[in-house]
Amino acid sequence: MKKFNFRKVLDGLTAASPVGSIGGGSGSGAGGSVHPGGTAGAAGTPREEIQETLTSDYFQICKTVRHGFPYLPTALAFDPVQKILAIGTRTGAIRILGRPGVDCYCQHESGAAVLQLQFLINEGALVSACADDALHLWNLRQKRPAILHSLKFNRERITYCHLPFQSKWLYVGTERGNTHIVNIESFILSGYVIMWNKAIELSTKTHPGPVVHLSDSPRDEGKLLIGYENGTIVFWDLRSKRADLRAYYDEAIHSVAWHHEGKQFMCSHSDGSLTLWNLKSPNRPFQTTIPHGKVQRDGKKPESCKPILKVEYKTCKNSEPFVVFSGGLSYDKPCRRPSLTIMHGKAITVLEMDHPIVDFLTLCETPYPNEFQEPYAVVVLLEKDLIVVDLTQTNFPIFENPYPIDIHESPVTCTEYFADCPPDLIPVLYSVGAKHKKQGYSNKEWPISGGAWNLGAQTYPEIIITGHADGSVKFWDASAITLQMLYKLKTSKVFEKQKVGEGKATAEIVEEDPFAVQMMYWCPESRIFCVAGVSAYVIVYRFSKHEVNTEIASLEVRLQCEVEDIITPEPETNPPFPDASSQLPSLKSLSGSTNTVACEGTMKDSIPCLSVKARPVRMPPGYQADLVIQLVWVDGEPPQQITSLAVNSAYGLVAFGNCNGLAVVDFMQKTVLLSMGTLDLYGSSDPYQRQPRSPRKSRQFAAGLTELSDSPVSLELERCKSPTSDHVNGHCTSPTSQSCSSGKRLSSADVSRANRRGPGRPPFRKAQSAACMEISLPVTTEENRENSFSRSRSSSVSSIDRDSKEAITALYFMESFARKNDSAVSSCLWVGTGLGMVIILSLNLPASDDLRQSEPVMVSPSGTVLTLKGAVLTFACLDCMGTLTHQPYEVWRDPHSADDGDKTRKRKLVMHSPSSSQDMGDHQFAVICSEKQAKVFSLPSQTCLYVHNITETSFLLRADVVTLCNSVCLACFCANGHIMTLSLPSLRPLLDINYLPVTDMRIARTFCFTNEGQALYLSSPTEIQRLTYSQEMCDNLQDMLGDLFTPVETPEAQNRGFLKGLFGGSGQAFDREELFGEATAGKASRSLAQHIPGSGGIEGVRGAAGGVIGDLTRARIALDERGQKLGELDERTASMMASAEAFSKHAHEVMLKYKDKKWYQF
Repeated sequence: MKKFNFRKVLDGLTAASPVGSIGGGSGSGAGGSVHPGGTAGAAGTPREEIQETLTSDYFQICKTVRHGFPYLPTALAFDPVQKILAIGTRTGAIRILGRPGVDCYCQHESGAAVLQLQFLINEGALVSACADDALHLWNLRQKRPAILHSLKFNRERITYCHLPFQSKWLYVGTERGNTHIVNIESFILSGYVIMWNKAIELSTKTHPGPVVHLSDSPRDEGKLLIGYENGTIVFWDLRSKRADLRAYYDEAIHSVAWHHEGKQFMCSHSDGSLTLWNLKSPNRPFQTTIPHGKVQRDGKKPESCKPILKVEYKTCKNSEPFVVFSGGLSYDKPCRRPSLTIMHGKAITVLEMDHPIVDFLTLCETPYPNEFQEPYAVVVLLEKDLIVVDLTQTNFPIFENPYPIDIHESPVTCTEYFADCPPDLIPVLYSVGAKHKKQGYSNKEWPISGGAWNLGAQTYPEIIITGHADGSVKFWDASAITLQMLYKLKTSKVFEKQKVGEGKATAEIVEEDPFAVQMMYWCPESRIFCVAGVSAYVIVYRFSKHEVNTEIASLEVRLQCEVEDIITPEPETNPPFPDASSQLPSLKSLSGSTNTVACEGTMKDSIPCLSVKARPVRMPPGYQADLVIQLVWVDGEPPQQITSLAVNSAYGLVAFGNCNGLAVVDFMQKTVLLSMGTLDLYGSSDPYQRQPRSPRKSRQFAAGLTELSDSPVSLELERCKSPTSDHVNGHCTSPTSQSCSSGKRLSSADVSRANRRGPGRPPFRKAQSAACMEISLPVTTEENRENSFSRSRSSSVSSIDRDSKEAITALYFMESFARKNDSAVSSCLWVGTGLGMVIILSLNLPASDDLRQSEPVMVSPSGTVLTLKGAVLTFACLDCMGTLTHQPYEVWRDPHSADDGDKTRKRKLVMHSPSSSQDMGDHQFAVICSEKQAKVFSLPSQTCLYVHNITETSFLLRADVVTLCNSVCLACFCANGHIMTLSLPSLRPLLDINYLPVTDMRIARTFCFTNEGQALYLSSPTEIQRLTYSQEMCDNLQDMLGDLFTPVETPEAQNRGFLKGLFGGSGQAFDREELFGEATAGKASRSLAQHIPGSGGIEGVRGAAGGVIGDLTRARIALDERGQKLGELDERTASMMASAEAFSKHAHEVMLKYKDKKWYQF
């Protein structure tokens, strides 16, 4: 793209100019890299020393693969020869699944719901019918399917489609009751139409309703069975263009299924009945049953039941036929779950489902409809699941699903992504996770086994972690663009179950999901895992391969911040733990309801929200809880949600913060080291004596996402655009705005109470799933609206009250220089706040590892304060050569190992300290990114070397320092949809593309970058979308994707035998081409449907261009296009010959007419 070439030119311009400003791309505001003159010398002239290798040519963005269950499914199709499955959705998406690893996502541009899917069996093509009355032909013979043809109906609505096996003519039924025929090869309508008024009897006065079923007879392909909604069935002779027979039933028809011999068919009806019809006596069904209806004592017809929405009638050579249907349960059991019923002989089996049934298909051994079907499985598509039932075993077990379709088993609340992690982690996690697998699955192979997939060139290990609303955490193997569940951890098991009626019920604080995972922190090297929950707790987990029975250690931390005293800018008036009895709570939740916090009688104080199990707990191999830390109530006010989290295994410390302050805990000694309000962290540095910032209008920011301002979700999005809010993890950390507005009008007492409490405290609210965006945010007054949308950061008196609550938004442990001009590095904790302040805390650890368990760890403010614009999002550290410095860590050892009888074995620590030479030059670069700008500081001089203003009109949702191609860069995701990368340490813009509009807060909460140019986000409540910003991976992607189509021989039809061939009908002699072709049927009306050529051929070439099979693909598609052109040429030639013959004929007639006439007779 030209944009990248332009950036390459800018690379040189930025490096050459000491002070410069570069545009940050359309929509992202002005940006630039600033290098203050005269400061480079103090930093040892790093500009000359560090050679940055990344340029804009290394970057390109494309989506790679989508995992999870298709969101809002509507349609299902299966190719019995290729053995691949297609699922259509309400959003216009199609997911095509084969063997594990073969998973393809494609999307209709219109976004219209998919009504029906039909495979061209063993042809590598798929027809989709959409709710906008368009038919599309997809080419599946390329790794990224594309549309070859589209046909848009203008005057009629499509209701049902049928494509006979090995036919190129598609039958299309419409809402008006007409049946049209489409040529699949050219995607042009035939002139042959079956009009509804011709199909029904002339004596019938009412319209039969829409076409709900179309199928050709298994016995004779020249006969078409048409089912109308009102109960009319027409058996149409395509050759003679008339109805052979008509059948009528009182109840509406939902589906029709043939017996393979073509003499009988079965219908399902709206009263829960199944009717079996014989073609020889169509006056009435020869068998009517209501499978789930109660038999009346007086012999009357059984009572009606719920509609049977679909029925399939499959025959077996050596046993009774299978009748499979969905629905049909009796009305007297309203609480019964959705069910699938399997009738085999006299046995009736009802399989209850967890979710409503969308569709189902019976998988059979043969694709030929006129042979014994021999069904072996049933694929059932539910609203939120996909199951396959084994029909070959009498108890009908289900197959173990190899696809990662249970991501949404509990709504996803947060995600983390790790690429190029230690290779031993995946087998270790899998080994402990495999022990918890369910039993009772079918022992047969997964039947959806089509396509081909290989590992590809990229083989580094990748792990995705998802946190869920029920407190569970899932670890997934994401290597080589696949996804497989490794291990599931249930964090709620460390707590007692909440009993109904308990005085300390969590429902007072969190309406539901009290164990929802809010943040996660994982150190892959030490295998330390930490979780922050919505009920204000942190759990530290250690990994062990051994089962253990032990008590869970727990700590309680009191974090509070007095609002009234802070308004005055003198820091000495702020005691560490002032009395907050005047702060009566005013809690409001996002759902618009006001919670009651204080109990009757006594005020809650110094009690946590949940109860940790006091008895010894059995912990299976895997992650085992080492320490639970809970924030407690303070004077009747609940603890605030945790907004930042960091763990370091080498130091043995965990740090977390919220809008009140910071806590640091020693998880080795199980002691609280620090529990301090944010303002107290500054030490002698007065946080209000900062550079004044010019006030801006409170609604100035609204230009960034104005197109979203029409929905409740967009209100949430606009409100979340505060520069001091971090909504990546689904929680508000705003110190400058009232975080949640309630639909309840506040009384004057409530208002005064809220004012005493201070506007900066985000209320405790229910756990919001990152996938569940039904958030109502009614705003009661215009004043509240202005307050919730406020963006002001001015140093005026009015803003001091808002700035009084400063949330901790980022934490980072590293070996660094805590103070200016320190001669050696020391252990530090970098703390970032919602006001853009960076505070460095010194950590004084015991000198020797022997004393670590006994000597106390000291944490103290260093006095160093750095500033940025906007809430701080992330930190990183580079050495003097510009290489990313990893945090120190302890090499993992099993805490319950059998050979470790004594506890004296030394810990093995890996410290990535910069080399300290004798000269006074700087040895380290600190990279700090806020939601507005990025800065690089040289340490220990604390000189700001580079500044880049990332955005003015919007704000960053996520920023990560990542490695790519053995180098390092800063990757940013902006609320206006831009994805950007900046070089390090010079902060040159390398990529800026408006790629992903934040149409949903779910994207903002779950987006994350990782190494090797990869990223992910939750594209729907049930699906994870992965993408890459690496040019190299975009080039190699074609080789990594699976093949949907593989050459497979179509099975031969069974020998019908002499007698069957003689008496079994004339199906083989039926020539559809002759009947439906233009020569016989003529052309269809142009106004009826519009043909739209697709871009399948071109996209196929582009998609394969980067792969090793690019040449073959191009040649194949070129041949296809040549064949199409030759076909068009043949048609034109035939047309010209026909017109020439017609002209010759007319000329001959004229000649004969006037041949014998004299000149005076003209």
